[in-house]
Amino acid sequence: MPELTGPTLPTPPRRTRTAATWLATGAAVTAALFGAASVPATAAPTAATAGPAAARSAAAPDISVADVKAHLNQLQSIATANGGNRAHGRSGYKASIDYVKGKLDAAGFTTTVQQFTTGGQTGYNLIADWPGGDANHVVFAGSHLDSVTRGPGINDNGSGSAGILEVALTVAKQGYKPDKHLRFGWWGAEELGMIGSQNYVRQLPAAERAKIDAYLNFDMIGSPNPGYFVYDDDARLEGVFKDFFAARKIATEIETEGDGRSDHAPFKDAGVAVGGLFSGADYTKTAAQAQKWGGTAGQPFDRCYHSSCDTSANIDDTALDNNSDAIAHAIWTLSGGGGTTPPSGTSFESKSQVAIPDAGAAVESPITVTGVSGNAPSALKVAVDIRHSYRGDLVVDLVGPSGKTYRLKDSSANDSAADVKTTFTVDASGEVANGTWKLRVQDVAAQDSGALNSWKLTF
Repeated sequence: MPELTGPTLPTPPRRTRTAATWLATGAAVTAALFGAASVPATAAPTAATAGPAAARSAAAPDISVADVKAHLNQLQSIATANGGNRAHGRSGYKASIDYVKGKLDAAGFTTTVQQFTTGGQTGYNLIADWPGGDANHVVFAGSHLDSVTRGPGINDNGSGSAGILEVALTVAKQGYKPDKHLRFGWWGAEELGMIGSQNYVRQLPAAERAKIDAYLNFDMIGSPNPGYFVYDDDARLEGVFKDFFAARKIATEIETEGDGRSDHAPFKDAGVAVGGLFSGADYTKTAAQAQKWGGTAGQPFDRCYHSSCDTSANIDDTALDNNSDAIAHAIWTLSGGGGTTPPSGTSFESKSQVAIPDAGAAVESPITVTGVSGNAPSALKVAVDIRHSYRGDLVVDLVGPSGKTYRLKDSSANDSAADVKTTFTVDASGEVANGTWKLRVQDVAAQDSGALNSWKLTF
């Protein structure tokens, strides 16, 4: 991410609770209609054996942090062998492009190297397309591959580059067949002002830009004193990442340090929906953030930002792991496809719509499970579709046949997006599978509306 130069610009206004409500107007109207229908909360569920359709919501695979770090070690070796950096116009950057391209070519991607000139030097973007998927609907993940001249740039931004590389290679390993077309990009000369990504967007015909449903940017995802920051440029994309971290009980904050300072900016300016993740640069971690995430208060998120010490030792493995998994979650979720192996077992679903009272009592929707032997699995899948204008007010629990409660989602003042549409994984192995399970939802604060649209258990 490039440093700020010149006068400090005022921080743009962040989306407020009221604005989030307007962003979710469609969901609110739908929920209000559901409430007017007065559907009983005890309406009978439907049951069906999981079949090919279940593959459409296949969960993303776990991304090996060891494999991500192996890419970082290669980028470190490249920098060491090329004057200590991987900057635009330097041999280390071209060697980095060659390394990533070689991996993708071997995995079956169609790769294109785009050249541009800035500062009297030739720069390169690398674009990789996964064959298949609807070419009129593209999910695009990108990161910048260049470093500053002062160091090897392993966190900034080897981390994002290695993360999306391993996710792309996992797409190939899994033989993933997405509904939408997948594209990955590694940008040059970002440190000089997003030159590579600007060049790409400018050269892309308007009709091709319109085919990009989402551009996801990953610039610094392994900071050594990390935070978990989510871009809020698009409510839907923001929600995909927040859902992932909420399921892992990891608090997030809205990303403000890098606003307009990374490769999502040219896409956003061209009208493309953008999202992404960030683990922090030279801003100082507060005491409240340290309490939330660990690490050291009063110190930068990355004390080696744009310095020679941004080496392979300048990485927090946990942040790198969580963020790499979040990238995969977003790719699998947004591309709408299925894995090669449909989930096994039996699914039971309730499609009864239940209105959620504003700042009211909890409502419950039951599902009766029969014909499943033994106990529930340790990875019980709970798919939830809740339409709500401000999901930060929602508390969601699964209640087992024994009456034991499993918290799926807490309320959060930092979660200003709309709707909860995700799949949670619950260790319910202490529960007998057969019996009545309930999804319990409560809106704990005023000024919004919503409804439980449907939910499903897969054993």
